[in-house]
Amino acid sequence: MIVDMNPLYDSVVVRPGRVADAESIRTIRNDAIEHTTAIWTTVKQTPEDAAAWWAELIERRAAFVAEAGGEVLGYASWTQWRPKEGYRFTVENSVYVLPGHQGEGIGGRLMRTLIAAARESGAHVMLADIEAGNTASIALHKRLGFETAGTLREIGTKFGRRLDLTIMRLALAP
Repeated sequence: MIVDMNPLYDSVVVRPGRVADAESIRTIRNDAIEHTTAIWTTVKQTPEDAAAWWAELIERRAAFVAEAGGEVLGYASWTQWRPKEGYRFTVENSVYVLPGHQGEGIGGRLMRTLIAAARESGAHVMLADIEAGNTASIALHKRLGFETAGTLREIGTKFGRRLDLTIMRLALAP
């Protein structure tokens, strides 16, 4: 789909996440859990887990939503890549778009906002850990300036098959 030809694209607003978005975000995440290899778990988020997880991201100003006509179409967030202090300036992104709205430019808009927010927070590097077969996500990140740092072979499993992880990197600070 060509973004310029999509009237919805112009009506999409990217804004900071709100507590009230938690259930819409849970719906998007659970769809990815159930139908894709983007999230390497088969355990769906409960409403309580989703609310707590989303509230923590909002508190850190690390969650953004794409919305049109009052409907949440996607979200992006960042978290510290690893919990140890030495990694405190390295963050990992997540970006998900509601099925039926993928390929419309929404993920790119979310990611540009997320990158700016992570940069403003003092993060130095943003990583993307992407299932190696997810060519759309890899292409999106590449368009945004991420470079491939490497691929780890057969480190995950889902749907009865072994999965490779491609790690992409974007420097946030000069």
